[in-house]
Amino acid sequence: MKPTFVDDYAAITETLNKYNKGVAKADSSIMKPAFAAEATIFSSNDGALSGGAISGLFEGIDTAFKATPESRYVIAFIDITGTAASARVDTNDSSDGQCFTDYFHLLKINGTWTILSKVFHSHPSA
Repeated sequence: MKPTFVDDYAAITETLNKYNKGVAKADSSIMKPAFAAEATIFSSNDGALSGGAISGLFEGIDTAFKATPESRYVIAFIDITGTAASARVDTNDSSDGQCFTDYFHLLKINGTWTILSKVFHSHPSA
């Protein structure tokens, strides 16, 4: 069987870029196709677990974020094993100067890389 790592890496990058573009434009409709309907989002808020259904992310992007075309991000790593993958994205200068580190878990479902979960850390403002 022919290796697919390079193609999978490119497809995962494309999926993550949908998320990043949605953040930069403060428009969840851009990022929604990257996520499974069952996806979740979680973080630690003052030491307590915070999050749940991915719809919370979409609502926050559409209501609390401002478009910030100057925001910058880097895909720090993508780790692929067959049809499962993990990725880290670091974002600087998003809405109101916020900075985040996001960890994504993805699965290749019917040939498409899809985000199943997002766990993130919001960096304190300087």
